[in-house]
Amino acid sequence: MVKVGDIEVVPGFIIAETDLRERFSHSSGPGGQGVNTTDSRVELMFDVARSGAVPDRLRPVIMAVLKNRLVDGVLTVTVHDERSQLANRKLARARLVGLLQTACTQPRRRRATRRTRGSQRRRLDAKKRRGELKRNRQRPTW
Repeated sequence: MVKVGDIEVVPGFIIAETDLRERFSHSSGPGGQGVNTTDSRVELMFDVARSGAVPDRLRPVIMAVLKNRLVDGVLTVTVHDERSQLANRKLARARLVGLLQTACTQPRRRRATRRTRGSQRRRLDAKKRRGELKRNRQRPTW
């Protein structure tokens, strides 16, 4: 059952609010300048390697797909697009869910197909025309 604050990535993969860590800091972008500012930059961290929320069948897939984004098994999403901290928190959660959803869905493998006879013939005809064009550029031999 999904509680308030929990995030459902895919059916059977629900991240509890307690599994997420947030860190706030001054943003260099909107809402970060000036003295009287809120800490609008949000870093949202989720421990993919050690979290009990990640199903065991999906953990190796997610770890392999997101290996360039993980630091010690922790996925970090940083957002400082908006002026308000609340808006950045919502964006960070949406980006985290998007990353995990794309990591969970395995790409479809391309089924190898053969070239059609017509495409092979067109390719060879084009090569012959090109060769003939180049041959006609040469100095004639008497």
